[in-house]
Amino acid sequence: MTEAPQTTLVPDAGAPPVQAAAPAAFTGDVRPYAGGDPYADYRAADFPFTRLADLADRRLGAAVVAANDEFFAERENLLKRTPAVFDPAAFGHKGKIMDGWETRRRRGTGPEAPHPAPDDHDWALIRLGVPGVVRGLVVDTAHFRGNYPQSVAVEGAALPGQPSVAELTADTVAWVPLVPRTAVGGHAANGFAVDVPRRLTHLRLRQFPDGGIARLRVYGEAVPDPEWLAALGTFDVVALEHGGYVEDTSDRFFSPGSNTLAPGRSTTMDEGWETRRRRDTGHDWIRYRLAAQAEIRAVEIDTACYKGNAAGWAALLVRDGADGAWREVLPRTRLQPDAVHRFVLPEPAACDGVRLDTFPDGGISRLRLYGSLTPAGAERLAARHRSLAG
Repeated sequence: MTEAPQTTLVPDAGAPPVQAAAPAAFTGDVRPYAGGDPYADYRAADFPFTRLADLADRRLGAAVVAANDEFFAERENLLKRTPAVFDPAAFGHKGKIMDGWETRRRRGTGPEAPHPAPDDHDWALIRLGVPGVVRGLVVDTAHFRGNYPQSVAVEGAALPGQPSVAELTADTVAWVPLVPRTAVGGHAANGFAVDVPRRLTHLRLRQFPDGGIARLRVYGEAVPDPEWLAALGTFDVVALEHGGYVEDTSDRFFSPGSNTLAPGRSTTMDEGWETRRRRDTGHDWIRYRLAAQAEIRAVEIDTACYKGNAAGWAALLVRDGADGAWREVLPRTRLQPDAVHRFVLPEPAACDGVRLDTFPDGGISRLRLYGSLTPAGAERLAARHRSLAG
């Protein structure tokens, strides 16, 4: 298959070293678009934190709940799953149609003071799809070449339930700085590492004084509510929204392994995990970390949308602790293309780590591991939740 350029919102969730909040990698304008591939002069970098899950993925329930201004382009564009597109011929009644969030130009108080005041800014409020610890952000100004903000700042807050816009904008909300006001560049992936060990539910993105931002990505670790999981009893103990993540994969050539933990079924082939074609006698694998120690009782392996390139066989192994020995709980089993495969384990498997082996290569769209937390796992999860409450 031919790999299409894309932005994956649920990347491989490794555990890169956490750094202090860093300045944006890029500043200044780029040249006006002159034809050809609009991404040819796009500025990007390899940020280690992008291997974590995107807590602002729309598939997890994230939303841009409010913005003070969206005159030229809607706030909802910030969380689109696909990369921003640019059509040089697209104009509407308000001007150039941009694929992002764009506000009108700010003005001063009069002819003697025509420029915005130093602290004038626009803002947008983002509800994370799942509460969690933010480890890094990308403020993407793709295609905003001369109309991007001069600087940005990002703050986070933790509020219970589903607060209204009025509640989010109240003076009583304790916003925690994640990214200080920092200059950014146009047509660039402006990346920021974050070192704020707090569980957050909402973000406030501020741009000074005005302008356009194409996309916002919020990379981090989900921190589920232990009371909710206890009430569920049996649930998918490796799902992203429940705190599971991918530690590593053998291959992420076409798409990342942690796509297998995304909510819902795949609707297109790029929403799963697909490896390159092997020309040796090895096999591919994904290594997962569960939300906490759990007893797995049932397994679901889905090959949705992989019709001529599904993995041929799969096996599941578990272990307890990083130094524990791997033991097989699902022997090598034949998989069918574009199908859901369900297995009830002969006996519950207590573990906190899982490895899915696929033979010899190919695609898996989803993995579900149904079970319950052990008493020790539930206590560790609750203790972590308390420590991140701030």
